[in-house]
Amino acid sequence: MPQLNPSPWLSILVFSWLVFLTILPLKVTAHIYPNEPAPQTAQTTDTLKTESWTWPWH
Repeated sequence: MPQLNPSPWLSILVFSWLVFLTILPLKVTAHIYPNEPAPQTAQTTDTLKTESWTWPWH
């Protein structure tokens, strides 16, 4: 039964994990985000006003 021969499949598995663990993290971390996050100013609870929603329950 050729499906049970681990010789080609083991090398494919090892090579694919080698790619996943070496090349792909470098490509993912190399992305530059166009909008850098800006630090928000600290606000007190007095300046934040919340309004309740009026749901039309039927």
